[in-house]
Amino acid sequence: MGNRLKELREEAGWTHDQAAHAMGVSRGQFIKLERGERRLTADYMARAAKAFGVQPSAIMEELTVPVLGYVGAGAAAHFYVDAQGPLDEVPMPPEGNEKTVALEVRGDSLGSFFNQWLVYYDEVRNPVTPDLIGKVVICETVDGRVLVKKLMRGPRQGYYNLHSQTESPIEDIELVWAAKVTHMSPR
Repeated sequence: MGNRLKELREEAGWTHDQAAHAMGVSRGQFIKLERGERRLTADYMARAAKAFGVQPSAIMEELTVPVLGYVGAGAAAHFYVDAQGPLDEVPMPPEGNEKTVALEVRGDSLGSFFNQWLVYYDEVRNPVTPDLIGKVVICETVDGRVLVKKLMRGPRQGYYNLHSQTESPIEDIELVWAAKVTHMSPR
């Protein structure tokens, strides 16, 4: 997670020396903190907050990911990715990376509890790989539906069954791509 030390220092109009003095650290130590080369401990965060006159939480930069649109969690729901841009920015989950994105669940096939939850995955649209079998995935069907389902092997090579909690499975379907859901959280 990044920090805002450079931004706060520049807003204050301070040099590295002035910021270091205000925090009670050496110039070299401040530069390493600012660059993220040295970990910002609770003590450093408290010193920086006092020096810059902000709350300690204002020192850290919250990393976010885009919410690309809605994903269907019903048997016939659609994801209108082409008509939508990023709808929002939400906090990145702990296991997130630069490819992580989110979708908002619409429907109750995963159980009504998950309607309007966020599902996170890495935006890498690859064909189905064996490691995805048995996992909850975001997937696109050949007819253009993008769904969140548990992926299972189908009756023949290259075809799959998509399972949910409350709906009948979508069986014997061909997929364009699938990506493992890496995190889920309430909206």
